[in-house]
Amino acid sequence: MSHRLGARGLVLGYDESSPVVDGLDLDVPDGQVTVIVGPNACGKSTTLRALGRLLRPSGGAVLLDGQELARIPTRRVAQAIGLLPQSPAAPEGITVADLVARGRQPHQRWWRQWSDADERAVREAMELTDVASLAARPVDALSGGQRQRVWIAMALAQETDLLLLDEPTTFLDIAHQVDVLNLVRRLERTVVTVLHDLNQAARYGDFLVAMKDGRIVARGRPDEVVTAGLVREVFGLDAVVVPDPVTGSPLVVPGPPAPRPAERAPGRGGPGGRGEPTGPAGPAEPTGPAGPAEDVGAAGAADAPGTANPPAAKGVTPT
Repeated sequence: MSHRLGARGLVLGYDESSPVVDGLDLDVPDGQVTVIVGPNACGKSTTLRALGRLLRPSGGAVLLDGQELARIPTRRVAQAIGLLPQSPAAPEGITVADLVARGRQPHQRWWRQWSDADERAVREAMELTDVASLAARPVDALSGGQRQRVWIAMALAQETDLLLLDEPTTFLDIAHQVDVLNLVRRLERTVVTVLHDLNQAARYGDFLVAMKDGRIVARGRPDEVVTAGLVREVFGLDAVVVPDPVTGSPLVVPGPPAPRPAERAPGRGGPGGRGEPTGPAGPAEPTGPAGPAEDVGAAGAADAPGTANPPAAKGVTPT
């Protein structure tokens, strides 16, 4: 399996005392969609940033065509690797066409600012991502799914053989997620992307890399990587793995949901229990000495005006 992009003994972090990624070796298969998966804070996005030279390794090296990436001129790197970070922000008021055109900056020279090749690259990128009809609209007026396609169009206009996408489906509804991932599948280039959804990774990826605690736990085809044992080891989740009924790819099905809290059992107090009533109190019991029984009979106690009702049994609210 050939590869242009890889890493050897990669150590990454944001301070020297606690590396996020430690001793990572990776070869990215050419012409395939590689998906990096793993729990939060396992080093997925950190690894992707290093592959795109946005983060300098504190140990080891990223390699492009066998050369250490850090030693390659920036323009050459930008002509080989396109990177779309998480939640990119567009300049206020910029139009779709202008943002996509910014993908051509690595190909500009001070003596050649714009060419027919640039125009063609921008047009083809917008057509491939289905945003050509939005060319004159401001980016900040688009829906989330439209904006994400515009950002991908900008990366495609860069015309690199390698494309790195950091969580491209973040904040998108399910329909737009599928739209973006289908677009990624149609691209005729090497793609490395980070996804949180393991089922989407197995469905749309050709090659999976599972990470935990800054290390690669498993790599290979989705049917080789996605097993019940790996899901338990990497995510701490008990699940079964079955074939996807549409694609045949592995489908992770978690265990049953937790039951709802049971209703409070009778006899434990509270509404419906046998404790003291919680509603308004009934007539108070007489506190003075009871009068002679013969003064008021049983029927008279209920009917005589101004006469108190008999005391209620404790724990029962009189009606």
